[in-house]
Amino acid sequence: MTTVTREKFGDLPHGEGAVEKFLLKSDTVEVEIISLGCIITALKSKSREGEFSDIVLGFDHLEGYIKKHPYFGAVIGRVANRIAQGKFVVEGKEYHLAINNGPNSLHGGIKGFDKAVWAPEVLSDGVRFFRVSPDGEEGYPGELKVWVTYTLNSGELTINYRAQSSKTTPVNLTNHAYFNLAGQGSPNIYDHKFTIEADSYLPVDETQIPTEVDSVQGTAFDLREPVELGSHLQKFQLSGFDHNFCLKQAKESQFCARAYHPPSGRTIEVYTTQPGIQFYTGNFLDGSLKGKGDCVYPKHSGFCLETQNWPDAVNKPHFPNALLYPEEEYRHRTCFKFFVS
Repeated sequence: MTTVTREKFGDLPHGEGAVEKFLLKSDTVEVEIISLGCIITALKSKSREGEFSDIVLGFDHLEGYIKKHPYFGAVIGRVANRIAQGKFVVEGKEYHLAINNGPNSLHGGIKGFDKAVWAPEVLSDGVRFFRVSPDGEEGYPGELKVWVTYTLNSGELTINYRAQSSKTTPVNLTNHAYFNLAGQGSPNIYDHKFTIEADSYLPVDETQIPTEVDSVQGTAFDLREPVELGSHLQKFQLSGFDHNFCLKQAKESQFCARAYHPPSGRTIEVYTTQPGIQFYTGNFLDGSLKGKGDCVYPKHSGFCLETQNWPDAVNKPHFPNALLYPEEEYRHRTCFKFFVS
């Protein structure tokens, strides 16, 4: 049985309106989501001892989410991840986007979906958010109607993404929650064990743009069996992960990743219809942000498992299709299952 309650979270500056918060609550999981950016602001799950802890990074108040932050908990769009040189060609026309990550465009541009206020609709077991991205917003073609639906069923949080466009346009939606299964505010994730069900991954150049598709066999990217992050990074002299892992194509949701925290027993399993998952270990967190309870977030204090299309797919014909056509509908689903091992 899931209960859903709503309340005001805060007011945007300059009279831009109010932001609402929605609490989805089951016996084992509690999720808080706000209408700004469809952001997951809190997610509480039980430990082996039955202790509820908030396991996502973020802020206590709206002010933190209005200021610059690394996309904590937000829905990312129109296109998640990087587009090389901030440009692409669709139907013979070249489009130019804002350059906001080195020489590339990242996570939808200067004002992506994470910074928009969405229209909410309360459901019996969750909340659905809707917005219209105008033709030309952040340089993208077509008017895009987008629905993002969060539902909670016992320990399963499912996110359904749906979109329709008036013109052919690239679309790639994901959620950018940062997790720490020891409880947000814990200093690192080195004692977490990670598994990713992928035979190949995408090596990247110095600007994080994929260069090819490569096998994980015999590399630091072979996570098909569980690895403890701290010792794994040390063994391979890695500064962290920020890479796309290539998943088997399937219309139905399939298992793709697991994160396990042995001391608490908390476990997340990820199931998705998307062709890729970006595993990110908070490499660019630097302790400068003050989050919930005045905690700071140093490097490697959270991880992301972002189900999505492959980075820069719109510029790489041999990558999974990144384009949504007017006569089609974009539909993807991701499920996070929370339980104790």
